[in-house]
Amino acid sequence: MGEIDVLEGLANHFKGIEAVGGRLRLTDRRLVFESHSLNFQNHADSWALADIAGVRPVRTLGIVPNGIAVRLVDGTDERFVVSNRTAWIRAIASAIGQC
Repeated sequence: MGEIDVLEGLANHFKGIEAVGGRLRLTDRRLVFESHSLNFQNHADSWALADIAGVRPVRTLGIVPNGIAVRLVDGTDERFVVSNRTAWIRAIASAIGQC
C-alpha cells in the first residue's frame, strides 16, 4: 500500500552553510526532502516518523521567522526554510503524535 501525502511544498534544507533548494513532503510514514538539480549539494533524504522526536520554529539567520528544526531521536536537528511554518509544525507534530 502506498504512502499518503499530508503536506508538500518548496523548502530549503540546510546542509552545512548551504541552504539547498527543493521540495519537502510529509507523508503518513516519513518526511522527505528532494533537492532541485541546480544546487551544489544535490541530495534526497527521508526520515521515518518514528525517527522524529519533535519539531520547533527557528529563525533563519537569527532574524527571519520562516524556519523549522526537526529534532531526530538521535539528538540531531534537520533545519528547513518553509512557507507557512505553522502549518508544517502542526502537521509534523500531529504525524508524530506530539500534539
